[in-house]
Amino acid sequence: MAIQTIGVVGAGSMGAGIANLAAMNKFNVILNDIEERFLDGALKRIDKFMSKSVERGKMTEEQKQEAFARIQTTTSLEEMSGADVVIEAVLEDLSLKKEVFSKLDSIVNENCILATNTSSMSITEIASATKRPERVAGMHFFNPAQLMKLVEVVRGYKTSDETIEELKALSKQLSKEPVEVKKDSPGFIVNRIMIPQFIEAIKLLEEGVASAEDIDKAVTLGLNYPMGPFTLQDYAGVEIGYHVMEYFKEEFNDNHFAPPQLLKQLVRAGRHGKKTGAGFYDYE
Repeated sequence: MAIQTIGVVGAGSMGAGIANLAAMNKFNVILNDIEERFLDGALKRIDKFMSKSVERGKMTEEQKQEAFARIQTTTSLEEMSGADVVIEAVLEDLSLKKEVFSKLDSIVNENCILATNTSSMSITEIASATKRPERVAGMHFFNPAQLMKLVEVVRGYKTSDETIEELKALSKQLSKEPVEVKKDSPGFIVNRIMIPQFIEAIKLLEEGVASAEDIDKAVTLGLNYPMGPFTLQDYAGVEIGYHVMEYFKEEFNDNHFAPPQLLKQLVRAGRHGKKTGAGFYDYE
């Protein structure tokens, strides 16, 4: 199937990044959210990202304007009827995702692939909300989607080989490196490895073994990671890690994945990371 138009549902950080990425790679984009203010915010972030790219000589002003012209915004999910692939990037709420997929299933054509950008949740369960589980898969980008090279292409129980191959090919057209996750397992590859590291880092801080700054320094210099666990959680959103830990605890029936008390306190206090001005660190 020749993919020309990509729909993106959800205009938050990930949705806007994916829409921007697709437009820069010459796909037509339909970006949807429930209110105009979310779409306006997404367009401002896209403009800011591409303006910096122009300043750095990575693209021309003409290329920026051409990419912008490929992005159509809408608050009507019915506009997705013209999409060849729809990538869902709404909140990490399983009920909400299933509701979106159920609606999309009745809107898009029978060949359209429905992909979810979930970082951890069951593809099989999301696909169960549709009558086309063989055309449903995970397509997990990393933040910022315009820059991070990896895409996890994730199978649900009934995902067809054809769907997986088409999404791997699309990932390469988007200048990404895909990896195939062969089984529908919570957290896929990256989060399955990363979340336990987050938990142990928070426990080290709670136990007074070291400061957040020194734990970050130890991980960046000792493991050669680009960011320490606290800097990364603040960048990605503290509450996201919290919800993934809760999901792991339930799915694996293992309390070892339970969010540490300090993380619960930060989420309850609204310290969600850089976007709220404070997380493990203060930014204001």
